[in-house]
Amino acid sequence: MDKSMTPKHIGYIVDGNRRWAKQHGLPAYEGHLAGYNAVQEVVRATFEAGVEYISAYVFSTENWKRSQEEVSKLMGLALKIAKSDMHILLDNNVRVRVLGSREGVDPKILSEIEELEARSANNTAGTLALCFNYGGQLELADAFRGMIQAGVTPDEVTPDTINQYIYYPEIPPVDLIVRTGGDQRISNFMLWRAAYSELLFLDKYWPDMTKEDVATILKEYSERNRRFGG
Repeated sequence: MDKSMTPKHIGYIVDGNRRWAKQHGLPAYEGHLAGYNAVQEVVRATFEAGVEYISAYVFSTENWKRSQEEVSKLMGLALKIAKSDMHILLDNNVRVRVLGSREGVDPKILSEIEELEARSANNTAGTLALCFNYGGQLELADAFRGMIQAGVTPDEVTPDTINQYIYYPEIPPVDLIVRTGGDQRISNFMLWRAAYSELLFLDKYWPDMTKEDVATILKEYSERNRRFGG
């Protein structure tokens, strides 16, 4: 594919894990585990296609409302990703950034996140932004709080200024947001970076995603005409 037709940043809203599990007569955790396996395949195929940045919405600030059992198992899976499977990301030369609030997250998970970010900081095969305990509105609130603490005056507040205070400002706007599971909404994902994102909604559940779907997604993107309001 022509490099100019390849999105620089794709955001995946990972949805449908629990419904996939129910469809297969399995507990919700098995759906999340299958979803994690699909993340590995989709991320690898997306980077191999030339996309430089991938963001994956894996746990939102609203997900804490789920049952204590489900949240506990999701936190266990997060710890597994950050600790036991860290080598997968490092071996593939992927730089990892974790976007979201650190409040309320188990210190053991935070420690592994910090180590993963530090050890992958100089990797060059692509940047994977895991949106964990993330909410788009909270990101903006944190950005505004940071500006106030830094003494930014009202006259200095511009879009460029806000860009400097969002989570990991070096991560560019999202060119394409892909949501699985059939729902057509962005659910508080990347509100600032999504200003001119193309949107693609897929009916299939996330655990059913494969590398073939990545090729279809990129073909769809290449056929769109982005005007950015012009």
